[in-house]
Amino acid sequence: MAPHAEPTTDDGQVGITHVTSLAQPQQLHIDGVYQASSDGATFPVKNPMTGNTIYDCASATVDDYSVAIDKAHAAYQSWSGTGPSARRLIFLKAADIIESYMGEDAPELLAQEVSATKFWVKVNMFATAGVFRETAGLATHIKGEIVPADRPGTTILVERQAVGVVFAVSPWNAPVNLTARAIACPLICGNTVVLKPSEFSPKCQHLVVRALAAAGLPPGCLNFLPTSAERAPEVTEFAVKHPKVLRVNFTGSDRVGRIIAGWAATCLKRCVLELGGKAPVIVLEDANIGDAVEAVVFGALSNSGQICMSTERVLLHRSIAPEFRTQLLARTASLKTGNHLEDADVSISGLSTPASAARVVGMIKDAVDGGAKLLAGDLRITGPNNTVVAPHILEHVRGDMDVAHRESFGPVMVLAEFGSDDEAIGLANGSEFSLCASVFSRDVMRALDVARQVRAGSCHVNGPTVYVEATLPNGGTGGSSGYGRFGGLAGVEEFTERKIITMAKPGMKFVF
Repeated sequence: MAPHAEPTTDDGQVGITHVTSLAQPQQLHIDGVYQASSDGATFPVKNPMTGNTIYDCASATVDDYSVAIDKAHAAYQSWSGTGPSARRLIFLKAADIIESYMGEDAPELLAQEVSATKFWVKVNMFATAGVFRETAGLATHIKGEIVPADRPGTTILVERQAVGVVFAVSPWNAPVNLTARAIACPLICGNTVVLKPSEFSPKCQHLVVRALAAAGLPPGCLNFLPTSAERAPEVTEFAVKHPKVLRVNFTGSDRVGRIIAGWAATCLKRCVLELGGKAPVIVLEDANIGDAVEAVVFGALSNSGQICMSTERVLLHRSIAPEFRTQLLARTASLKTGNHLEDADVSISGLSTPASAARVVGMIKDAVDGGAKLLAGDLRITGPNNTVVAPHILEHVRGDMDVAHRESFGPVMVLAEFGSDDEAIGLANGSEFSLCASVFSRDVMRALDVARQVRAGSCHVNGPTVYVEATLPNGGTGGSSGYGRFGGLAGVEEFTERKIITMAKPGMKFVF
């Protein structure tokens, strides 16, 4: 197990654990050591609600990534040989530790870095503990098989082996939970990880590193290298193409995902990509309207719509559309929008940046100018840093409008109507995104039939689109939602290789 030490020196050379204060600079973490970037560069991390700088963060260079990859490669030699019980114990300890951060600095970090409401803080922290515990349970399920051999005197083994160094990139919107997902399954399988967090939320994502280091994860197994937005393309390309990096996983926008996939293709390297979403909800005429409204509001407006699984399209049978619309508008109007730093009861807080808010409102305004009807929302951006956008609901949106086919990543819902199940399925599938969907009906067998025809990696019956568990094979089915699967045994498939080993009896003769 790694030794426990507190930060000591001014030059950034510190031990395995790291005491976090919101005002302290954030350093890199390479091979169990906290350090400055190789050239001393930093970048400011800002509070999206106020626009004020919270702290300065070390900005990793290509040289830093080169060192981290080498250290991860060296650590892989011993970590991959560690027994499953030892790995399991580390993750179970880390789960308890990450939960303890709820009584320490985690709520403030999430509130300051990503405008997290009380609800979103709890989701991040407790879901992360769940990821650690479920991943711990995989330790003894990384299994191979014995295959019958036609050749006499031969035994064939097919083992599952860790691949080596994994390069992981995790986003800011669910910074703790998605960081845990990015690194947990690779580690439990015996891989080591070089992690690039978002430049918007290094300290939130560092909570995962802290918890695993405190739980005894050996140095070099998980390396943490934040970098500035300006350096991000260079270091990412370097890491993706590095010959010692044998897997890449990325969660983020489809724009960046396509770039990473292109770099990986030049060296024929496998990726797991969970990208954008444009999740549809189909509400059939026999649905419980009240239940469907609650699920749509939850799915569309949790974290201000900044979730890849967020409900963006609401498809209503014509017979129930008026009643659903009335209830939806009333329920949405009951939610409090504003500055979560000043009002703890706020449900919908600010978006990630002023530019994000401007982009979202711009999409809505373009649709309204083009003939769409605005049912809720005022096209205003408020808040001390111009990041707060109230929920907006639109109908009569044409397919060529950006808000109809591009991911908004904001508190936006587009309503449309249909007359038959086939029409609803056609509307749901009329998107290049394929991450998730929902269907509402009292007839669960009918809903199941519809769900099977909707092109999505997951389709929920009588539940919101925002739903995920650590054991499920989460991911899209191609297109702008990416490919590959996080979670459970599907994650084991992604982060291990099948290794064929044949054993022949001594003295066998091979004739040709």
